Amino acid sequence: MAGSTVPRRAFGRFLRTLRGDRSLLAAGLHADTSKQTVMRMEEGLPTKLSTPQLERLLDFYQAGSIERAEALELWDEVRRLAKAAKDQGTHKGWWQSYAGQYGTWFDHYLKLETGARRMTSHQLVLMPGILQTSEYRRAVINATVSGLSAVDIERRLELAARRQARLTEDDLHLDAFVSESVLLHQPGGASVMGEQLQRLAELSERPNVSIRVVPHHVGMYPGLVVQSFTLLDFPPTTSRLVEPPVIYTEGPEGALYLERDDVIARYRQAIEGIQQVALTEEDTRELVLKIAKEYAA
Repeated sequence: MAGSTVPRRAFGRFLRTLRGDRSLLAAGLHADTSKQTVMRMEEGLPTKLSTPQLERLLDFYQAGSIERAEALELWDEVRRLAKAAKDQGTHKGWWQSYAGQYGTWFDHYLKLETGARRMTSHQLVLMPGILQTSEYRRAVINATVSGLSAVDIERRLELAARRQARLTEDDLHLDAFVSESVLLHQPGGASVMGEQLQRLAELSERPNVSIRVVPHHVGMYPGLVVQSFTLLDFPPTTSRLVEPPVIYTEGPEGALYLERDDVIARYRQAIEGIQQVALTEEDTRELVLKIAKEYAA
């Protein structure tokens, strides 16, 4: 879990709760730091805050003995994981070397994806990014970004391949629900799509990957209302705090990260409705291979 942002985000959320209605400026002054440092810490971003400064913050927040112990335990975990990540050379995140190849809004998603324990994706038009073959991804890149050099295209394909490597790790479970339309659209042409569907069938054999198609004949279902999204759930920290889930939705101009409890509850209800109408994993695999064979004909 070295390099994971989950403990840091849990720590920041915990401190934000302790701060209550006290101002960021007052908190920063009391800890002999800036309000920007306190804000970054609450957002789960790296800061140069020292343990004595954290102690002063906890004094200012009038934290009780239990709250203080919990905050210091989380802080120790954040520092331990940060040191481990630095020792492994991953403290900036492996994706940082590809920073020029994605929008600034996607950096946060890559942090979340790296730390997720479970991802539930529903896609209406395109294959989930983490399941795309290189040639499928190349077709998407060519259709959405003009003027890229051959080098930049290859770098983006490398990034996509490294994301997909996450599926080989047993600590992540992926539930992917795709509309039948995803199988019928042909980015890159029939041969590219045939290869993509063969790969999809192979990935569906993994014990930590579940892929299910929602066929057209089911008619109206909740997925048509909530549209495409990914729900990310996270493992508990060693201090047993649970990092709240996040809904990620992406559009041509950026992305939304949704965390409100009522919003998460609505999406979970929609997922239940999607599960009810989706084909089984076995029937999905059969359909995918059937269409792949048609593309190869």
